[in-house]
Amino acid sequence: MNLRTLGELVRTRRAELGLSQAQLGQLCHLSRTTINLLENGTLSDLGVVKTMQLMDTLGLQLQAVKPLSPSKKKALRMASVSASVSYKEKLSPQELAHALSTGVIPPKRLPHIATMLDELPQSTLVAAVEEASVLGHVQAKRIWAHVHQWAIELQSPRAIWH
Repeated sequence: MNLRTLGELVRTRRAELGLSQAQLGQLCHLSRTTINLLENGTLSDLGVVKTMQLMDTLGLQLQAVKPLSPSKKKALRMASVSASVSYKEKLSPQELAHALSTGVIPPKRLPHIATMLDELPQSTLVAAVEEASVLGHVQAKRIWAHVHQWAIELQSPRAIWH
């Protein structure tokens, strides 16, 4: 769930309870402005403690659920497409899965891997590693070691690798 979705849920629930934004803010120790920004989808961050206070006040639950099957997400396909945007030749999902599992970058795909390391959204990278782990029967920990080694070798400027 993202903040925009949470904001819509908060607005609906607040209205059901007959609370104003100011009243809700007082009940959960947030400003009316924060509630307004959240409900309008323009709040950039709320924090876990404040989110949990808000959810508890409204009688809502926040649940973390493990996905049913990482292969259904098609993360490898999304990662390979993202890594290939700027290149004539495309990195296939199969090539990416094999590279992640073995640690060996296919010939002529070094730029694709560098792009992936530098630009792929973190959630997609995590899902791609999980999917490659399942498909290749390789521990995710081993794949992360490959990814981290590539980031060092390719001198990725991305902060997550330092």
